[in-house]
Amino acid sequence: MSKQGRIGSGICYGKRETKKESSDFGVKRLRQKFMTKPEKYMFPLAALALVIAVCVVPLAAEISNVTSTRHIAHRMDEAILTVNNELDIELVVSWMSERCYQCLYQQLGVVPAGPSPGQPSSVDFVVGTQHGITLQLNSTTVNLELCTVPFHFGEHGNYSLWVKNLNVVNCSVVTGADPVNSYIPILVAFLIFAGLALASAIGTTILGLDVVRGFFYRISGSMETERLINSELGSPDRTVSLIADNILPPPSSPSKRLRSLDTFRGISLVIMVFVNYGGGRYWFFRHESWNGLTVADLVFPWFVFIMGTSIALSTHSMLRAGSTRWSLLRKVVWRSMQLFIIGVFIINPNYCHGPLSWDNLRIPGVLQRLAFSYLVVACLDLLVARGRLDILTTDAWWSPGLDILLYWPAWLCVLILEIIWLCLTFLLPVPDCPTGYLGPGGIGDMGLYANCTGGAASLIDRWLLGESHIYQTPSSRVIYATHMPYDPEGVLGSINSILMAFLGLQAGKIILHYRDLHTSIISRFLIWGLLLGAISAALTKCSTDHGFIPVNKNLWSLSYVTTLACFANVLLVLVYFTVDVKKWWSGAPFYYPGMNSILVYVGHEVFEEYFPFRWRMSNSQSHTEHLTQNLVATSCWVFIAYVLYRKKIFWKI
Repeated sequence: MSKQGRIGSGICYGKRETKKESSDFGVKRLRQKFMTKPEKYMFPLAALALVIAVCVVPLAAEISNVTSTRHIAHRMDEAILTVNNELDIELVVSWMSERCYQCLYQQLGVVPAGPSPGQPSSVDFVVGTQHGITLQLNSTTVNLELCTVPFHFGEHGNYSLWVKNLNVVNCSVVTGADPVNSYIPILVAFLIFAGLALASAIGTTILGLDVVRGFFYRISGSMETERLINSELGSPDRTVSLIADNILPPPSSPSKRLRSLDTFRGISLVIMVFVNYGGGRYWFFRHESWNGLTVADLVFPWFVFIMGTSIALSTHSMLRAGSTRWSLLRKVVWRSMQLFIIGVFIINPNYCHGPLSWDNLRIPGVLQRLAFSYLVVACLDLLVARGRLDILTTDAWWSPGLDILLYWPAWLCVLILEIIWLCLTFLLPVPDCPTGYLGPGGIGDMGLYANCTGGAASLIDRWLLGESHIYQTPSSRVIYATHMPYDPEGVLGSINSILMAFLGLQAGKIILHYRDLHTSIISRFLIWGLLLGAISAALTKCSTDHGFIPVNKNLWSLSYVTTLACFANVLLVLVYFTVDVKKWWSGAPFYYPGMNSILVYVGHEVFEEYFPFRWRMSNSQSHTEHLTQNLVATSCWVFIAYVLYRKKIFWKI
């Protein structure tokens, strides 16, 4: 879920990181007088899973000797670059991130001419290490490009760029101190959790063996016999087999609730919580600056998708139970209002600036978008839902599309909404901007449209909501240096979130119509995944920036929805097959937060700044400490969800 669309107190933390991220992909003058603090790790007392999560210790050694005349403290995702100029002219050093599409170079600084032949002048700079950058060196006397150097710097590394005159200007990068491997902590964390999952699976398998179960039953039976013999209520002539039968838990009635749906929801929610807490400050756990996808961009659409699936199942269940459509409509409206109010007034990101006031109240948001999508899709389903469904096993030629044809009015409404999105996006005139512009503005597109961030989507938000009521620090500021407010949960993008929820609703219809026909359900999911994937390939031309409609989370573009819906269908197939069909996996631990999703989401936002979800770190520039803190916080919420599940406490709205 969007860090730019984050809600709650945690957004304060996210905004502070956004300011520091300007050096992540670019560069700035070297800061001095920062002394390296010794590393110290905190191990809070918690449950065993939390303790193991905390045990992700740093394996990367800290560099203590820096080849520079100054004392330098390395910061996260930064390296030191010393530019040595042997030329007799001043140099202007500029940079551009490789993730910045058609961008202007940004000035890094000026390096004076060498004082004498063979004696270079040197200036130190800080460069970002998350992505590769291209350095450009120009002469200050004439606008002449001397050389360009593409390079991907490593975290905490020391590098020297030598500019020499060997008949022609020669630029070369030399590594002075090797960088650290900043990905080792996340690799260790992955191995630990994978080991826990493997150990749990092996333990469950062993305990399920008849020999092992019989052994425990015999032990339990003998103990119970001993107790009954020594008890006034016991009878020494009772057989062990009967006693063993009595102490076994009664068989539970089979539940019709699909565990795979709650597991899918839990997977999305757990990743969402981890990303919102910071994701160890790794770039792939942050939202993409504009076009493209990272892990952080996956989870919110999946949550919307599975919400649509749940709408189909719950509406059908309540209609079969005798509820009227009007009573269900009242519940839908009230539930949507509750979600919207919670999003606006309880976990609004503008609490970072003090008490809420109408002057700076952000109106869009994650829960607000969920509320709007839920309201529209649930109303569409109430319009066409049937109380009784027949399994679609007819041999007619049109039978493969029957689960769509039966609900054609709802499909027609969604298609009309999508046509409205396309027309507004590509035909609405935007002052001082190209019609149909989908770019980030700022330094993108060679700086020609600096104030056009988001095109029509941004214009509609400013017109309907006002500039002060939308998100002020979008992720496009990180790479594209935009300065326009832009809301990734804005009005126009909500149309495509409705489409995402409706595609999830269609998955629910498949489950209802092909119930107990596992092969049919799986094949239908895979067909939908293939179809949506083909649409995405056509819209994007299988590229990040060159397609008709690029994949873009900020815009919630059509290709973004079809791509994520494709992934959702494939993931749902895997979870459904392993959890509900083969029963190889119970869905734990994701099943528990999936059963209490609203409580976990709201709770993690409200209590983000409190222990044990956050504490003062000894070294805030360490990926290891951030990763440890974020894993502990996420594990805490999984553990809380498990306890609530055991206590049968569920927060429903």
